[in-house]
Amino acid sequence: MEMRPHPQGFWETTGATKTFTHPLDAELLAAYVPRDVPVLDYGCGYGRLTAELGAVGYGDVRGVDVSRALVERGGREHPGVRLVHWPGVPLPFEDGSFGAALLFAVLTCVPDAAAQREIVGELGRLVRPGGVVYVSDVPLQSDRRNLTRYEEYAARYGTYGVFETPDGGVFRHSTPDHLRGLLETYGFSVEAERSNTVPTMDGHTVERLQLVGRRR
Repeated sequence: MEMRPHPQGFWETTGATKTFTHPLDAELLAAYVPRDVPVLDYGCGYGRLTAELGAVGYGDVRGVDVSRALVERGGREHPGVRLVHWPGVPLPFEDGSFGAALLFAVLTCVPDAAAQREIVGELGRLVRPGGVVYVSDVPLQSDRRNLTRYEEYAARYGTYGVFETPDGGVFRHSTPDHLRGLLETYGFSVEAERSNTVPTMDGHTVERLQLVGRRR
């Protein structure tokens, strides 16, 4: 029987103490997100990127996260940055409220496929036509460490690419086609892709995939 992963408790405890490392590509951001549009940083954690967006000239940025512990941490570390704890979807914003949304290392933290669809579908509601969603995530990796844990946990979770970490986290690495398909399904046309190597929270490195989707 497929086990549905429930990672939320991790982000209220151990995960809320992590230092997030997934970097913003300032060049890609500037090419697709004008500084005068309202921006949603969904899955903002403790507001690391929310604050960075403000520092580089984005004047209307809101961060939202499901973890109360992370948002409270963000209030201490980034006072004045607008962060909201919201436990699910729909979010408390009107249709088309944002010119852009960021989804940075979020889908990898949401191993359940239905929950991923809910998130991207909600961004499809919130990003106005012509706006963009900027996704940066971790696709399936090819190194032995990751291949071993994909194989170890595939039967338990019923999805190849879902795995546990020793400190209690549950994560998912997806195929690039899965990530592209989520955007296409919920009204975004992929206009840009970039891949590079980035550090992880736990001192390793991974190949990441960045996608920019334009709201149709």
